[in-house]
Amino acid sequence: MAAPPRSARHVAMDLLSRREHSRQQLSEKLRVRGYDPEDIERTLDRLAAEGLQSDRRFAEAWVYQRSQKGYGPLRIRRELLERGVPEALARDALEVDFDWQASMQEQRRRRFGEALPEDYRERMKQARFLQNRGFSADAVMRLFR
Repeated sequence: MAAPPRSARHVAMDLLSRREHSRQQLSEKLRVRGYDPEDIERTLDRLAAEGLQSDRRFAEAWVYQRSQKGYGPLRIRRELLERGVPEALARDALEVDFDWQASMQEQRRRRFGEALPEDYRERMKQARFLQNRGFSADAVMRLFR
């Protein structure tokens, strides 16, 4: 006789043991595995009530991880929203004691070297790069002034 399939809780706990997940991410992963939507919701409600799954903790971990890789607050915010983190939690998670300006300068220096460009085209190329990394247009333009 075959062993019974693993419960949604068991699978969710396995996923959470590897890294933090947002509620939306867990829900999607369980749905893809064929679990009943009502069972998924019950399971995720219990995990949240027990403090085992937290969108706040996920958001804080995501901000830390992505900021360390040189991404800016606009991109990180968008990524959090795409992963189902509520706007208020995303905003709170981004209010960390992190020097976004220094991070932006470091990303520019790594990619393009020490000297700021004199040429307008080169400045715009570098500005697009930084904006794609998630830094605001205002912050980028301040860098080149």
